[in-house]
Amino acid sequence: MIKVSESAAKRVSLLMEDEGFDPVNDYVRVGVKSGGCSGLEYELKFDKALTEDDKVFEDTGVKIAVDKKSFLYLVGTTLEYSGGLNGKGFVFNNPNAARTCGCGESFSL
Repeated sequence: MIKVSESAAKRVSLLMEDEGFDPVNDYVRVGVKSGGCSGLEYELKFDKALTEDDKVFEDTGVKIAVDKKSFLYLVGTTLEYSGGLNGKGFVFNNPNAARTCGCGESFSL
């Protein structure tokens, strides 16, 4: 399962509406791809449709879609949002990551 903090859920809803998505019916697509300074990097975007390879979760009112391959890297992850003057934006707290880069956007196992 992938969890969503209260602050991330609020921010996701606002951004989805700003970009023409419906937070009640559409999805936050979370994934992992090769790249970044640590070897793997996170992907985060909005989507209206699912594929047959997606796993779907709902937490804090946010529907999350993850492809099966990415899910293996993201099990137990919490999506958080840090705003304010020193905030980073969306942050993935991934218990599977052995090493992360300084910006927190990539990781390795």
